[in-house]
Amino acid sequence: MVEDIRLLGRILGDVIREQEGVETFELVERIRKLSVAFRRDQDHEADRALKSLLKSLSGTQAVRVIRAFTYFSHLANLAEDRHHIRRREVHERAGDTQEGSIEVALARLRWAGIGAKAVSQTLAHSYLSPVLTAHPTEVQRKSILDAERDLARLLTERDEIRARALPRDALAPRELAANEVQMRARVLQLWQTRLLRFTKLTVADEIETSLSYYEATFLREIPKLYGQLERELGNHPVASFLRMGQWIGGDRDGNPNVSADTLAYALRRQCEVALRHYLTELFWLGSDFSMSALLVQVTPEMQALADSSPDRGEHRMDEPYRRAVTGMYARLAATLKELTGGEAARHAVPPQNPYQHAEELLADLRTIRDSLLAHHGSALVQQRLKPLIRAVEVFGFHLATVDLRQNSEQHEEVVAELLSKARVEANYRKLDEAGKREVLLRLLCDARPLRVLGAEYSEHARKELAIFETAVTMRRRFGAQAIRHYIISHTEAVSDLLEVMLLQKEVGLMHGTLDDHAGIDLIVVPLFETIEDLRNAAPIMREFYGLPGIAKMMQRSGAEQDIMLGYSDSNKDGGIFTSNWELYRAEIALVQLFDQLANTHNIQLRLFHGRGGTVGRGGGPSYQAILAQPPGTVRGQIRLTEQGEVIASKYANAEIGRRNLETLVAATLEATLLQPTKPATKAFLQAAETLSQASMRAYRALVYETPGFVDFFFNATPIREIAELNIGSRPASRKATQRIEDLRAIPWSFSWGQCRLTLPGWFGFGSAVEEFLGAGERKEQVALLQRMYRQWPFFRALLSNVDMVLAKSDLALASRYAGLVPDARLRRRIFGAMEAEWQRTVDALALITGEKQRLAGNAALARSIRHRFPYIDPLHHLQVELVRRWREGQADERERRGIHLAINGIAAGLRNTG
Repeated sequence: MVEDIRLLGRILGDVIREQEGVETFELVERIRKLSVAFRRDQDHEADRALKSLLKSLSGTQAVRVIRAFTYFSHLANLAEDRHHIRRREVHERAGDTQEGSIEVALARLRWAGIGAKAVSQTLAHSYLSPVLTAHPTEVQRKSILDAERDLARLLTERDEIRARALPRDALAPRELAANEVQMRARVLQLWQTRLLRFTKLTVADEIETSLSYYEATFLREIPKLYGQLERELGNHPVASFLRMGQWIGGDRDGNPNVSADTLAYALRRQCEVALRHYLTELFWLGSDFSMSALLVQVTPEMQALADSSPDRGEHRMDEPYRRAVTGMYARLAATLKELTGGEAARHAVPPQNPYQHAEELLADLRTIRDSLLAHHGSALVQQRLKPLIRAVEVFGFHLATVDLRQNSEQHEEVVAELLSKARVEANYRKLDEAGKREVLLRLLCDARPLRVLGAEYSEHARKELAIFETAVTMRRRFGAQAIRHYIISHTEAVSDLLEVMLLQKEVGLMHGTLDDHAGIDLIVVPLFETIEDLRNAAPIMREFYGLPGIAKMMQRSGAEQDIMLGYSDSNKDGGIFTSNWELYRAEIALVQLFDQLANTHNIQLRLFHGRGGTVGRGGGPSYQAILAQPPGTVRGQIRLTEQGEVIASKYANAEIGRRNLETLVAATLEATLLQPTKPATKAFLQAAETLSQASMRAYRALVYETPGFVDFFFNATPIREIAELNIGSRPASRKATQRIEDLRAIPWSFSWGQCRLTLPGWFGFGSAVEEFLGAGERKEQVALLQRMYRQWPFFRALLSNVDMVLAKSDLALASRYAGLVPDARLRRRIFGAMEAEWQRTVDALALITGEKQRLAGNAALARSIRHRFPYIDPLHHLQVELVRRWREGQADERERRGIHLAINGIAAGLRNTG
């Protein structure tokens, strides 16, 4: 890794010297050396010299230095990713497979006496879905991502050149030099490309960025992952249980820019990406399948497929496979034109007779496969045909299932208007919960629609109903899996679920009536977000399924019930420990409820984890998180969000992307079949409850009850500058206020990461442990916490995440940001409270884990931090200086852009706390 970082750093230095001049290059080098000297050697003289130098820079100089260190952070990420892949390959060649791999997961299953047949049967009833969301922390432009993907490819190429080079190989140095020339071109391109957007990111921009991950990673790597599973399981079939989900284009909670048009655009573009991938693969299949009927036989079905092809070229009359593929290409080209308006890149024959649905294309591909297998052509199936079949099974014509999401208040408003115009209920919103349920259940049993012909409805009602109407059209056009889930944010009552069912009924997404064999197309998914919501999750679902007709309708509609748990908002509401504990409790209560329901109604519970990318938003390593789930909560069923800057770090590189998907599969298999988490002891549960109560008190005392905290937050973090960035189509706050309650959880955590306090990822835990130890015999209390850490995966995973966040925090840098608070008294009071809690949390971790150093169990991350932090420090110092100038009215527009560039560089450098 160090060698790659030095290479990329040298190239970047050469580009800076060439583009900006020797003076700028030498300035950057001086800053780099001072920063490294302080970080690695604790040279306080270097630290003073660094701060003095940075403070003296002009706006132009500051922006150039920020650009240099920001690009270095991006390049260091590429080197680190390549190093991870390289280390994994070395381990695999040595037969040392690593935790989180499919090999290790299946080996553990075999040791437990669980054979390939049982695994295959489990996967046949499983559903695993990473869901990409467009939260406003992805600060990278697609142009930057594309250039970086090219650099990642060139780093891989360098390793391949070295690997195949023989002693005294004259070609290797020449090839490495040519490779470096290409690298230099890409780094130059990066330097000359704008890092920031001039205009606000649109939903269409977010859709295009997300689709780039499908083209670069998912479309090819997911079939490879299935191929790996098939090899490991021998002749046992592997169902297509891993599928992708998407919020972008359908998530309109708090985002006025999402509409029926963006939903239609999202699915049209998704379809185009999928079909163009299939067309490319069919083209290459046509090139490969030159087999002659004079030399090989084909099945009757294969012959019929070839005979139905419009390809009548005399040179291909004895080539049934090629003719068949040409005909399929023509049909798929016509499908592309019909569904998206796009044109295929090549035309051997004119497009004609489009496929009506993906199953028709699958049937033709399987006809070819079966013929090849029946006539000694199995080798021709493996390379391209089998992955293509799997891709069509997984991605269909829709690519990914788009979830619809809206806030419950918006549904209530639309329902109230419909009822008022129809003269059914004049004041629906004023009814109590029982009254609302009575009205809604009566209407769900009535076959008639509510809308009145000729009546004028508000723009809001028309827009909301248009989403449901578009969902009908999209499902008909792209398949039922194109839209399957409707997520209700801020679910507080059963009526919130019934309202969405009524809106589905209004447009034909519900068939029949609730009292007469009803079926519903979209799974109504409650989202429980705040601490109070999580506590009410199981009672609400019990009441919902207790209503007449609901359980039978859900059985007829697929017997699936997704329930989404919101990590980000619960964390902002109650702090990290309470958030995790209440999520744990809610999951246990929901599993118990659905186990009880199974006696009369066998509904499959699937938990949808709304995990943020960062620990402060409920993120952290997915493998450990899945294994730490309460007993019985996975059972082969799991959806989880992938969001913000973490999407790029996980999936921009195809190989890294496949490894991350592999860990999700491995963890799901282990959690389902090995059930590694046993029920926690009563003592553990009681201790966690006590810790949670104390942690939440400490957290809320600071965030919601401390006078002046809001002023401190808005001054000591770059939240105001983040809100100005064009990095998301969604506003940073739900309402035009400066209340913490109204601020979205994403910019809340992002801001704390930028100033290196990372407060949402640890605050409150230290106080909780201190109070817990003082509530009983200290020695016994310590021993209990230590046993919890050793024996309870939930507690261990939580403390591991806190440890990682603390390792990435830096109180010295945070104090520089605190210096931006004009009120010195307020600054000292609040920052002093944060410092004290930070020390309490550090001490608590050391006491419980026995480790005095951060990341003692994660050498790779500790090494990464050592390498990259000296290069992030200058960005922090300059960001603080430019923010001060900007807020005091002493900076120009260029320096304002410098602040935004620093935000980009710090987020890239921190990766999963940005």
